[in-house]
Amino acid sequence: MLDTHARKYVNPFIEKGANFFIKLKLSADSVTILALLLGIFASILLYFNQNIIAVLILWLSGYLDAVDGAIARKTNSSSSFGTVLDITSDRIVEIGIIIVTGIKFVDVRFNLMILLSCILLSMVIFLTVGAVSEKSGIKSFYYQAGVAERSEGFIMFSIMMLSKTYLGIVINIFAFIILITALQRMIEARKILK
Repeated sequence: MLDTHARKYVNPFIEKGANFFIKLKLSADSVTILALLLGIFASILLYFNQNIIAVLILWLSGYLDAVDGAIARKTNSSSSFGTVLDITSDRIVEIGIIIVTGIKFVDVRFNLMILLSCILLSMVIFLTVGAVSEKSGIKSFYYQAGVAERSEGFIMFSIMMLSKTYLGIVINIFAFIILITALQRMIEARKILK
């Protein structure tokens, strides 16, 4: 929801980042890989109880994840492989945080399995609709909005990383929000693919 509705407010900051990396002669794919490495580093920091720094690095990774698309558009270098790399990298970052959380907090492993299941369901719908839809937008595929988009995910992951006391509850709320998003996407798919 935030990605869809607040993008216009943060877009100037994303454009500045894109211009910076273009001046450095970095490609969109290079910035995607940098975002991936920072996201993995956030998981490592989380493992070593550097939670606040891990959250900051996670958000830097997320910022670069937005910048890479702006670079691709500005340099007219959008590619199908870039889209695959971007979406795959996003999931690797999320999986890293979930795995580290499961290693550190055994009592919430079942909650994490439910969360992963909800993410998988939502992504299957999202990617399938993107693949079979003739619609397009700012991205290289049809982007289905929902209650839980990337920014909401980062907010929930941040709360997970900073909250030990209510971790199970936070994970359950996160899973529920993603499940609602999956249902929204399925309802939209039924409308646009009839």
